Amino acid sequence: MSKTYETVIGLEVHVELATKTKIFCGCSTAFGGAPNTHTCPVCTGMPGSLPVLNKAVVEKAVAVGLATNCTITQNCKFDRKNYFYPDNPQNYQISQLYYPICRNGKVEIEVDGNKKYVRIHEIHMEEDAGKLVHDPYTDSSLVDYNRSGVPLIEIVSEPDMRSAEEVIAYLEKLRLIIQYLGASDCKLNEGSMRADVNLSVREVGAEKFGTRTEMKNLNSFKAIARAIENEKERQIDLIESGEKVIQETRRWDDTKEYSYAMRSKEDAQDYRYFPDPDLVPVMISDEWMEEIRSRQPELRDEKRIRYKEEYDIPDYDIDILTNSKKLADIFEEAIALGAAPKKVSNWLMVETMRLMKEASIDADDLKFSAKNLAAIIKMVDDKVINGTVAKEVFEKVFAEDIDPEAYVEEHGLKTVNDEGALRTVILDVIEKNPKSVADFKGGKEKAIGALVGQTMKAMQGKADPSEVNRILREELSK
Repeated sequence: MSKTYETVIGLEVHVELATKTKIFCGCSTAFGGAPNTHTCPVCTGMPGSLPVLNKAVVEKAVAVGLATNCTITQNCKFDRKNYFYPDNPQNYQISQLYYPICRNGKVEIEVDGNKKYVRIHEIHMEEDAGKLVHDPYTDSSLVDYNRSGVPLIEIVSEPDMRSAEEVIAYLEKLRLIIQYLGASDCKLNEGSMRADVNLSVREVGAEKFGTRTEMKNLNSFKAIARAIENEKERQIDLIESGEKVIQETRRWDDTKEYSYAMRSKEDAQDYRYFPDPDLVPVMISDEWMEEIRSRQPELRDEKRIRYKEEYDIPDYDIDILTNSKKLADIFEEAIALGAAPKKVSNWLMVETMRLMKEASIDADDLKFSAKNLAAIIKMVDDKVINGTVAKEVFEKVFAEDIDPEAYVEEHGLKTVNDEGALRTVILDVIEKNPKSVADFKGGKEKAIGALVGQTMKAMQGKADPSEVNRILREELSK
Protein backbone atom coordinates (compact mmCIF):
# COMPACT_ATOMS: atom_id res chain seq x y z
CA MET A 1 0.00 0.00 0.00
CA SER A 2 1.52 3.34 -1.04
CA LYS A 3 2.09 5.93 1.66
CA THR A 4 0.46 9.34 1.58
CA TYR A 5 2.45 12.38 2.58
CA GLU A 6 1.60 15.87 3.73
CA THR A 7 3.70 18.99 3.28
CA VAL A 8 4.55 21.14 6.28
CA ILE A 9 5.49 24.72 5.42
CA GLY A 10 6.61 27.76 7.39
CA LEU A 11 7.69 31.08 5.88
CA GLU A 12 10.22 33.79 6.63
CA VAL A 13 8.96 36.91 4.87
CA HIS A 14 11.26 39.90 4.56
CA VAL A 15 9.57 43.24 3.94
CA GLU A 16 11.42 46.49 3.15
CA LEU A 17 9.72 49.28 5.06
CA ALA A 18 8.64 52.41 3.19
CA THR A 19 10.66 54.93 5.18
CA LYS A 20 12.42 57.82 3.45
CA THR A 21 15.74 57.03 5.14
CA LYS A 22 17.57 53.88 6.25
CA ILE A 23 17.22 52.19 9.63
CA PHE A 24 20.43 53.48 11.26
CA CYS A 25 21.49 56.46 9.09
CA GLY A 26 20.05 59.30 7.01
CA CYS A 27 20.71 57.81 3.55
CA SER A 28 17.86 57.52 1.04
CA THR A 29 15.98 54.22 0.70
CA ALA A 30 14.78 55.03 -2.87
CA PHE A 31 14.84 52.03 -5.22
CA GLY A 32 17.29 52.32 -8.11
CA GLY A 33 19.91 55.08 -8.17
CA ALA A 34 23.46 54.68 -9.47
CA PRO A 35 25.42 52.04 -7.49
CA ASN A 36 26.78 53.20 -4.12
CA THR A 37 25.23 56.68 -4.27
CA HIS A 38 22.81 56.17 -1.34
CA THR A 39 25.57 55.42 1.13
CA CYS A 40 27.53 56.89 4.07
CA PRO A 41 30.11 55.67 6.63
CA VAL A 42 27.36 54.01 8.73
CA CYS A 43 25.73 51.84 6.04
CA THR A 44 29.07 50.92 4.46
CA GLY A 45 30.40 49.72 7.83
CA MET A 46 33.26 52.19 8.25
CA PRO A 47 35.20 51.84 11.54
CA GLY A 48 34.10 54.30 14.22
CA SER A 49 30.70 55.08 12.66
CA LEU A 50 27.71 54.68 14.99
CA PRO A 51 24.11 53.66 14.23
CA VAL A 52 21.14 55.84 15.27
CA LEU A 53 17.72 54.17 15.17
CA ASN A 54 15.04 55.60 12.83
CA LYS A 55 11.83 56.09 14.87
CA ALA A 56 9.61 55.55 11.79
CA VAL A 57 10.93 51.96 11.48
CA VAL A 58 9.71 51.13 15.00
CA GLU A 59 6.31 52.71 14.31
CA LYS A 60 5.81 50.75 11.08
CA ALA A 61 6.92 47.48 12.73
CA VAL A 62 4.47 48.04 15.62
CA ALA A 63 1.67 48.90 13.14
CA VAL A 64 2.23 45.59 11.27
CA GLY A 65 2.36 43.74 14.62
CA LEU A 66 -0.95 45.23 15.76
CA ALA A 67 -2.62 44.43 12.42
CA THR A 68 -1.46 40.79 12.64
CA ASN A 69 -2.70 40.31 16.21
CA CYS A 70 0.78 40.17 17.76
CA THR A 71 1.86 40.99 21.31
CA ILE A 72 4.20 43.99 21.17
CA THR A 73 7.47 43.66 23.10
CA GLN A 74 7.51 47.06 24.81
CA ASN A 75 11.12 46.70 25.89
CA CYS A 76 13.05 45.24 22.95
CA LYS A 77 16.71 45.15 21.96
CA PHE A 78 18.93 44.80 18.90
CA ASP A 79 21.53 42.03 18.46
CA ARG A 80 24.45 41.44 16.15
CA LYS A 81 24.27 38.46 13.81
CA ASN A 82 27.81 37.72 12.70
CA TYR A 83 28.58 36.38 9.25
CA PHE A 84 31.15 37.11 6.59
CA TYR A 85 29.87 37.87 3.13
CA PRO A 86 30.90 40.60 0.63
CA ASP A 87 27.49 42.32 0.64
CA ASN A 88 27.55 42.60 4.45
CA PRO A 89 29.89 45.57 5.07
CA GLN A 90 30.29 45.35 8.86
CA ASN A 91 30.67 41.53 8.82
CA TYR A 92 27.59 41.48 11.03
CA GLN A 93 23.93 42.35 10.57
CA ILE A 94 22.00 44.29 13.20
CA SER A 95 18.89 42.20 13.90
CA GLN A 96 16.77 41.00 16.85
CA LEU A 97 17.10 37.49 18.26
CA TYR A 98 16.40 37.62 22.00
CA TYR A 99 13.70 40.31 22.18
CA PRO A 100 11.93 40.69 18.82
CA ILE A 101 9.49 43.62 18.61
CA CYS A 102 6.36 41.47 17.93
CA ARG A 103 5.43 37.94 19.01
CA ASN A 104 2.61 35.38 18.93
CA GLY A 105 0.38 36.79 16.18
CA LYS A 106 -1.98 35.19 13.68
CA VAL A 107 -3.74 35.97 10.42
CA GLU A 108 -6.80 34.27 8.95
CA ILE A 109 -6.60 32.84 5.44
CA GLU A 110 -9.24 31.25 3.21
CA VAL A 111 -8.61 28.57 0.58
CA ASP A 112 -11.50 26.93 -1.34
CA GLY A 113 -14.00 28.26 1.19
CA ASN A 114 -12.08 26.82 4.17
CA LYS A 115 -10.80 29.30 6.73
CA LYS A 116 -7.85 28.74 9.06
CA TYR A 117 -5.34 30.71 11.07
CA VAL A 118 -1.63 30.85 10.30
CA ARG A 119 0.26 31.70 13.48
CA ILE A 120 3.09 34.22 13.46
CA HIS A 121 5.99 33.22 15.72
CA GLU A 122 7.60 36.65 15.67
CA ILE A 123 8.31 39.82 13.70
CA HIS A 124 11.72 41.40 14.14
CA MET A 125 13.42 44.53 12.80
CA GLU A 126 16.75 44.34 10.99
CA GLU A 127 18.87 46.01 8.34
CA ASP A 128 19.12 44.75 4.77
CA ALA A 129 22.44 43.76 3.23
CA GLY A 130 23.91 45.23 0.04
CA LYS A 131 23.56 43.59 -3.34
CA LEU A 132 26.10 41.57 -5.29
CA VAL A 133 26.07 42.20 -9.03
CA HIS A 134 27.69 39.39 -11.02
CA ASP A 135 29.46 40.52 -14.18
CA PRO A 136 29.68 37.59 -16.65
CA TYR A 137 32.13 39.41 -18.95
CA THR A 138 34.86 39.91 -16.36
CA ASP A 139 33.81 36.86 -14.32
CA SER A 140 33.78 39.01 -11.20
CA SER A 141 31.26 40.30 -8.68
CA LEU A 142 30.67 43.94 -7.77
CA VAL A 143 28.96 45.21 -4.62
CA ASP A 144 26.27 47.89 -4.53
CA TYR A 145 25.65 49.13 -0.97
CA ASN A 146 22.58 51.25 -1.81
CA ARG A 147 20.37 48.59 -0.22
CA SER A 148 22.64 48.12 2.78
CA GLY A 149 20.88 49.47 5.88
CA VAL A 150 17.42 49.65 4.25
CA PRO A 151 14.99 48.80 7.08
CA LEU A 152 13.41 45.36 7.06
CA ILE A 153 10.95 43.47 9.14
CA GLU A 154 11.14 39.69 9.04
CA ILE A 155 7.82 37.95 9.65
CA VAL A 156 8.41 34.38 10.82
CA SER A 157 5.38 32.08 10.69
CA GLU A 158 4.82 28.83 12.52
CA PRO A 159 4.84 25.72 10.26
CA ASP A 160 1.05 25.91 9.84
CA MET A 161 0.67 25.79 6.07
CA ARG A 162 0.04 22.54 4.20
CA SER A 163 -0.05 23.51 0.50
CA ALA A 164 1.17 26.04 -2.05
CA GLU A 165 -2.38 27.48 -2.14
CA GLU A 166 -2.28 28.19 1.61
CA VAL A 167 1.16 29.80 1.27
CA ILE A 168 -0.05 32.13 -1.50
CA ALA A 169 -3.22 33.00 0.48
CA TYR A 170 -1.05 33.84 3.52
CA LEU A 171 1.37 35.96 1.48
CA GLU A 172 -1.47 37.83 -0.25
CA LYS A 173 -3.09 38.50 3.12
CA LEU A 174 0.19 39.84 4.56
CA ARG A 175 0.86 41.92 1.46
CA LEU A 176 -2.57 43.57 1.58
CA ILE A 177 -2.33 44.29 5.33
CA ILE A 178 1.10 45.89 4.87
CA GLN A 179 0.07 47.88 1.78
CA TYR A 180 -3.09 49.17 3.51
CA LEU A 181 -0.93 50.27 6.46
CA GLY A 182 1.41 52.10 4.05
CA ALA A 183 4.30 50.22 5.71
CA SER A 184 5.69 48.95 2.37
CA ASP A 185 4.72 48.75 -1.31
CA CYS A 186 5.49 44.98 -1.13
CA LYS A 187 6.67 44.80 -4.76
CA LEU A 188 8.12 41.33 -5.18
CA ASN A 189 9.75 42.30 -8.49
CA GLU A 190 11.73 45.08 -6.75
CA GLY A 191 12.61 42.90 -3.78
CA SER A 192 10.61 44.92 -1.24
CA MET A 193 8.85 41.67 -0.27
CA ARG A 194 10.79 38.40 -0.30
CA ALA A 195 9.87 35.00 1.03
CA ASP A 196 12.05 32.08 2.12
CA VAL A 197 10.15 28.79 2.28
CA ASN A 198 10.91 26.19 4.96
CA LEU A 199 9.42 22.90 3.83
CA SER A 200 9.36 19.30 5.01
CA VAL A 201 7.17 16.29 4.26
CA ARG A 202 5.87 13.59 6.59
CA GLU A 203 3.47 10.69 6.41
CA VAL A 204 -0.13 11.72 7.01
CA GLY A 205 -0.88 11.19 10.70
CA ALA A 206 2.75 11.39 11.83
CA GLU A 207 3.37 13.58 14.88
CA LYS A 208 7.00 14.39 14.17
CA PHE A 209 8.12 16.85 11.49
CA GLY A 210 10.37 15.64 8.71
CA THR A 211 13.76 17.21 7.92
CA ARG A 212 13.20 20.66 6.45
CA THR A 213 14.96 22.56 3.72
CA GLU A 214 14.91 26.31 3.16
CA MET A 215 14.41 27.72 -0.31
CA LYS A 216 15.62 31.18 -1.29
CA ASN A 217 15.52 33.40 -4.40
CA LEU A 218 11.73 33.45 -4.73
CA ASN A 219 10.54 36.72 -6.25
CA SER A 220 7.00 36.01 -7.47
CA PHE A 221 3.97 34.13 -6.20
CA LYS A 222 4.13 31.84 -9.24
CA ALA A 223 7.79 31.00 -8.52
CA ILE A 224 6.93 30.26 -4.88
CA ALA A 225 4.10 27.89 -5.88
CA ARG A 226 6.32 26.10 -8.43
CA ALA A 227 9.22 25.80 -5.96
CA ILE A 228 6.93 24.30 -3.28
CA GLU A 229 5.53 21.65 -5.65
CA ASN A 230 9.02 20.80 -6.91
CA GLU A 231 10.58 20.53 -3.43
CA LYS A 232 7.67 18.43 -2.13
CA GLU A 233 8.17 15.92 -4.98
CA ARG A 234 11.97 15.93 -4.51
CA GLN A 235 11.69 15.10 -0.79
CA ILE A 236 9.05 12.38 -1.33
CA ASP A 237 11.26 10.77 -4.02
CA LEU A 238 14.23 10.75 -1.61
CA ILE A 239 12.19 9.18 1.21
CA GLU A 240 10.59 6.60 -1.12
CA SER A 241 14.02 5.52 -2.38
CA GLY A 242 15.31 5.09 1.18
CA GLU A 243 17.54 8.18 1.17
CA LYS A 244 17.61 10.95 3.74
CA VAL A 245 16.55 14.55 3.26
CA ILE A 246 19.47 16.82 4.18
CA GLN A 247 18.77 19.99 6.16
CA GLU A 248 20.12 22.67 3.85
CA THR A 249 19.46 25.96 2.09
CA ARG A 250 18.51 25.56 -1.55
CA ARG A 251 18.35 28.13 -4.33
CA TRP A 252 15.40 28.02 -6.73
CA ASP A 253 16.05 28.65 -10.43
CA ASP A 254 12.67 29.60 -11.86
CA THR A 255 13.72 29.46 -15.52
CA LYS A 256 14.95 25.85 -15.17
CA GLU A 257 12.26 25.03 -12.56
CA TYR A 258 14.92 23.35 -10.48
CA SER A 259 16.48 23.92 -7.06
CA TYR A 260 20.06 23.20 -6.05
CA ALA A 261 21.88 23.08 -2.72
CA MET A 262 23.61 26.29 -1.61
CA ARG A 263 24.85 25.43 1.89
CA SER A 264 23.98 23.37 4.93
CA LYS A 265 21.45 25.23 7.07
CA GLU A 266 22.97 27.22 9.91
CA ASP A 267 21.57 27.25 13.42
CA ALA A 268 21.38 30.40 15.55
CA GLN A 269 24.59 29.53 17.44
CA ASP A 270 26.56 29.57 14.17
CA TYR A 271 25.90 33.31 13.97
CA ARG A 272 27.36 34.03 17.47
CA TYR A 273 24.59 36.50 18.30
CA PHE A 274 25.20 39.03 21.07
CA PRO A 275 23.41 42.26 22.13
CA ASP A 276 24.47 45.23 19.99
CA PRO A 277 26.63 47.45 22.22
CA ASP A 278 26.04 50.60 20.14
CA LEU A 279 22.24 50.67 20.40
CA VAL A 280 20.16 51.34 23.51
CA PRO A 281 17.04 49.23 24.23
CA VAL A 282 13.81 50.41 22.55
CA MET A 283 11.17 51.37 25.11
CA ILE A 284 7.63 51.48 23.68
CA SER A 285 5.38 53.24 26.18
CA ASP A 286 1.64 52.53 26.45
CA GLU A 287 0.97 56.07 25.18
CA TRP A 288 3.18 55.62 22.11
CA MET A 289 1.55 52.28 21.33
CA GLU A 290 -1.95 53.78 21.63
CA GLU A 291 -0.92 56.64 19.35
CA ILE A 292 0.21 54.11 16.69
CA ARG A 293 -3.00 52.09 17.22
CA SER A 294 -5.15 55.21 16.77
CA ARG A 295 -3.57 55.80 13.34
CA GLN A 296 -4.31 52.27 12.06
CA PRO A 297 -6.40 52.50 8.86
CA GLU A 298 -9.43 50.41 7.94
CA LEU A 299 -8.03 47.13 6.62
CA ARG A 300 -9.41 45.03 3.78
CA ASP A 301 -11.59 42.67 5.86
CA GLU A 302 -13.32 45.64 7.52
CA LYS A 303 -13.71 47.42 4.17
CA ARG A 304 -15.43 44.42 2.62
CA ILE A 305 -18.06 44.36 5.37
CA ARG A 306 -18.63 48.13 5.13
CA TYR A 307 -18.85 48.17 1.30
CA LYS A 308 -21.54 45.47 1.44
CA GLU A 309 -23.58 47.45 3.96
CA GLU A 310 -23.07 50.94 2.50
CA TYR A 311 -22.74 50.67 -1.24
CA ASP A 312 -25.01 47.83 -2.38
CA ILE A 313 -22.57 46.49 -4.98
CA PRO A 314 -21.96 42.78 -5.80
CA ASP A 315 -19.53 40.69 -3.71
CA TYR A 316 -17.43 40.13 -6.86
CA ASP A 317 -16.92 43.89 -7.25
CA ILE A 318 -16.14 44.27 -3.55
CA ASP A 319 -13.46 41.55 -3.68
CA ILE A 320 -11.70 43.11 -6.66
CA LEU A 321 -11.93 46.73 -5.46
CA THR A 322 -10.61 45.95 -1.97
CA ASN A 323 -7.86 43.70 -3.33
CA SER A 324 -5.89 46.87 -4.04
CA LYS A 325 -5.66 49.82 -1.68
CA LYS A 326 -5.23 52.10 -4.70
CA LEU A 327 -8.50 50.94 -6.33
CA ALA A 328 -10.35 51.16 -3.01
CA ASP A 329 -9.07 54.72 -2.49
CA ILE A 330 -10.14 55.83 -6.01
CA PHE A 331 -13.55 54.18 -5.49
CA GLU A 332 -14.19 55.93 -2.16
CA GLU A 333 -12.88 59.33 -3.30
CA ALA A 334 -15.06 59.31 -6.44
CA ILE A 335 -18.14 58.50 -4.33
CA ALA A 336 -17.24 61.30 -1.90
CA LEU A 337 -17.24 63.64 -4.93
CA GLY A 338 -20.84 62.69 -5.69
CA ALA A 339 -20.59 59.76 -8.14
CA ALA A 340 -22.94 56.79 -7.66
CA PRO A 341 -21.15 53.72 -6.16
CA LYS A 342 -22.28 51.25 -8.84
CA LYS A 343 -21.25 53.61 -11.66
CA VAL A 344 -17.77 54.11 -10.13
CA SER A 345 -17.49 50.36 -9.61
CA ASN A 346 -18.43 49.71 -13.27
CA TRP A 347 -15.80 52.14 -14.56
CA LEU A 348 -13.12 50.55 -12.38
CA MET A 349 -14.16 46.96 -13.05
CA VAL A 350 -14.61 47.27 -16.82
CA GLU A 351 -12.74 50.14 -18.51
CA THR A 352 -9.94 50.49 -15.91
CA MET A 353 -9.28 46.74 -15.81
CA ARG A 354 -9.27 46.56 -19.63
CA LEU A 355 -6.75 49.39 -19.94
CA MET A 356 -4.59 47.97 -17.12
CA LYS A 357 -4.45 44.65 -18.96
CA GLU A 358 -3.55 46.36 -22.27
CA ALA A 359 -0.80 48.41 -20.59
CA SER A 360 0.37 45.45 -18.43
CA ILE A 361 0.28 47.46 -15.22
CA ASP A 362 -0.86 46.78 -11.67
CA ALA A 363 -3.42 48.81 -9.76
CA ASP A 364 -0.58 50.32 -7.68
CA ASP A 365 0.74 52.01 -10.83
CA LEU A 366 -2.53 53.79 -11.73
CA LYS A 367 -1.95 57.51 -12.31
CA PHE A 368 -5.45 58.94 -12.80
CA SER A 369 -7.29 60.78 -10.03
CA ALA A 370 -10.70 59.99 -8.58
CA LYS A 371 -11.64 63.62 -9.28
CA ASN A 372 -11.28 63.15 -13.05
CA LEU A 373 -13.18 59.85 -13.02
CA ALA A 374 -16.02 61.48 -11.05
CA ALA A 375 -16.05 64.36 -13.60
CA ILE A 376 -16.52 61.89 -16.51
CA ILE A 377 -19.38 60.13 -14.69
CA LYS A 378 -21.05 63.51 -14.02
CA MET A 379 -20.74 64.56 -17.68
CA VAL A 380 -22.47 61.32 -18.76
CA ASP A 381 -25.19 61.77 -16.10
CA ASP A 382 -25.76 65.36 -17.24
CA LYS A 383 -25.84 64.20 -20.90
CA VAL A 384 -22.93 66.53 -21.72
CA ILE A 385 -21.24 63.54 -23.42
CA ASN A 386 -22.49 60.07 -24.33
CA GLY A 387 -21.06 56.70 -23.24
CA THR A 388 -18.92 56.22 -26.36
CA VAL A 389 -17.26 59.63 -26.00
CA ALA A 390 -16.84 59.01 -22.25
CA LYS A 391 -14.78 55.87 -22.97
CA GLU A 392 -12.60 57.81 -25.44
CA VAL A 393 -12.04 60.59 -22.86
CA PHE A 394 -11.32 58.08 -20.09
CA GLU A 395 -8.54 56.51 -22.17
CA LYS A 396 -6.80 59.92 -22.15
CA VAL A 397 -7.47 60.35 -18.41
CA PHE A 398 -6.12 56.84 -17.74
CA ALA A 399 -2.90 57.53 -19.64
CA GLU A 400 -2.23 61.18 -18.70
CA ASP A 401 -4.78 62.18 -16.03
CA ILE A 402 -5.89 65.15 -18.16
CA ASP A 403 -8.80 67.41 -17.14
CA PRO A 404 -11.73 65.66 -18.90
CA GLU A 405 -13.98 68.74 -19.02
CA ALA A 406 -11.28 70.84 -20.70
CA TYR A 407 -10.53 67.97 -23.12
CA VAL A 408 -14.21 67.62 -24.12
CA GLU A 409 -14.44 71.40 -24.67
CA GLU A 410 -11.20 71.60 -26.70
CA HIS A 411 -12.07 68.68 -28.97
CA GLY A 412 -15.72 69.61 -29.48
CA LEU A 413 -16.99 66.32 -28.06
CA LYS A 414 -20.12 67.60 -26.34
CA THR A 415 -23.37 65.87 -27.20
CA VAL A 416 -25.50 67.86 -29.65
CA ASN A 417 -28.66 68.65 -27.71
CA ASP A 418 -30.25 70.73 -30.45
CA GLU A 419 -33.33 68.62 -31.24
CA GLY A 420 -34.02 70.46 -34.50
CA ALA A 421 -30.52 69.75 -35.86
CA LEU A 422 -30.74 66.13 -34.73
CA ARG A 423 -34.18 65.64 -36.34
CA THR A 424 -32.83 67.03 -39.65
CA VAL A 425 -29.99 64.45 -39.64
CA ILE A 426 -32.42 61.64 -38.71
CA LEU A 427 -34.79 62.51 -41.60
CA ASP A 428 -31.82 62.40 -43.96
CA VAL A 429 -30.80 58.95 -42.61
CA ILE A 430 -34.38 57.64 -43.03
CA GLU A 431 -34.44 58.85 -46.63
CA LYS A 432 -31.07 57.22 -47.46
CA ASN A 433 -31.85 53.83 -45.84
CA PRO A 434 -35.19 52.64 -47.31
CA LYS A 435 -34.40 48.93 -46.73
CA SER A 436 -33.80 49.35 -42.97
CA VAL A 437 -36.96 51.49 -42.75
CA ALA A 438 -39.00 48.83 -44.60
CA ASP A 439 -37.54 46.06 -42.39
CA PHE A 440 -38.43 47.98 -39.22
CA LYS A 441 -41.95 48.69 -40.42
CA GLY A 442 -42.24 45.00 -41.36
CA GLY A 443 -41.67 44.02 -37.73
CA LYS A 444 -37.88 43.59 -37.64
CA GLU A 445 -37.09 45.42 -34.38
CA LYS A 446 -33.32 44.99 -34.88
CA ALA A 447 -33.41 47.18 -38.01
CA ILE A 448 -33.64 50.30 -35.86
CA GLY A 449 -30.12 49.56 -34.59
CA ALA A 450 -28.74 50.13 -38.09
CA LEU A 451 -30.56 53.48 -38.32
CA VAL A 452 -29.29 54.57 -34.89
CA GLY A 453 -25.76 53.59 -36.03
CA GLN A 454 -26.05 55.63 -39.23
CA THR A 455 -27.32 58.65 -37.28
CA MET A 456 -24.49 58.42 -34.74
CA LYS A 457 -21.98 58.20 -37.59
CA ALA A 458 -23.49 61.29 -39.24
CA MET A 459 -23.32 63.10 -35.87
CA GLN A 460 -19.66 62.00 -35.41
CA GLY A 461 -20.71 60.19 -32.23
CA LYS A 462 -21.86 63.46 -30.61
CA ALA A 463 -25.48 62.57 -29.95
CA ASP A 464 -27.36 60.87 -27.15
CA PRO A 465 -28.24 57.37 -28.48
CA SER A 466 -31.44 57.18 -26.40
CA GLU A 467 -32.57 60.55 -27.83
CA VAL A 468 -31.72 59.35 -31.37
CA ASN A 469 -33.78 56.20 -30.72
CA ARG A 470 -36.74 58.23 -29.45
CA ILE A 471 -36.83 60.63 -32.41
CA LEU A 472 -36.32 57.80 -34.94
CA ARG A 473 -39.30 55.86 -33.56
CA GLU A 474 -41.39 59.03 -33.59
CA GLU A 475 -40.55 59.75 -37.25
CA LEU A 476 -40.99 56.11 -38.35
CA SER A 477 -44.45 55.87 -36.76
CA LYS A 478 -45.75 58.77 -38.83
